Amino acid sequence: MESVKSKKNIPIAARQRGPGPGRYALPSTCGYNGHDFTKYTRPAYSFGRRLGDFATKKECSPGPAYFIDPSITRSGRDGTPAYSLLARQTNLGTFKTPSPGAYSPERVHPQGERNAPRHSIGSRTRYRKRDGNPSPNKYTLPKVLGAFQPDKQSSPAYSMTARSMIGGYAEDMAKAPGPGNYNAALPDLYKERSPLYSMRRRSYMPGDNTMKPGPGAHCPERVVINRPKAAVHSLGIRHSEFICPLIVDVSD
Repeated sequence: MESVKSKKNIPIAARQRGPGPGRYALPSTCGYNGHDFTKYTRPAYSFGRRLGDFATKKECSPGPAYFIDPSITRSGRDGTPAYSLLARQTNLGTFKTPSPGAYSPERVHPQGERNAPRHSIGSRTRYRKRDGNPSPNKYTLPKVLGAFQPDKQSSPAYSMTARSMIGGYAEDMAKAPGPGNYNAALPDLYKERSPLYSMRRRSYMPGDNTMKPGPGAHCPERVVINRPKAAVHSLGIRHSEFICPLIVDVSD
């Protein structure tokens, strides 16, 4: 009898998979930290120091008695002109103003009177590398003998050429090309050309080169779509008693 009672008290592991309802804790409805998001939150007020994350930060904000610039009004900055004195100049040599003795008013010609022109010789023009103009000695004038003057009329000029080697006594006939150096012309160039034929390569009909199943790969005796078929039954799987059945709410 004791063995039978011990077998009945064996716990089933499937029944102890999840925690019970008492293991869950609902969120709080007080305050704003971890408040239940499904409930409406009322305004919260506090006294004294800052709460939450602001208490850990070092805030250096001014208090209620902070200084307000008098030139700032509710409509903007005050437009009244303000003046101030400049500071002492640290370097007095910055402004080098000439003294009265540096001027020569006697050299200035009176205004409205005629003055003779004055000329002076300027300084040498500085040569720049980007101005790559050639010097005068880089130019070459054309010759005055013969027909080399493009802007002047020249007399007829004659010259003696060298002796021609072709047809002369000094011509070397051994250097003439032989008959084998010439290419004979094709008869089709100056005669009527006959038609030409050629044999084409073997051609194949276009098709699909993929692998197809043979006649023995098909099983027509298993096809039952065109003839009656007897009922077929099978054994189902074993269901657990701890699986919740599917319950669907069907409305009218």
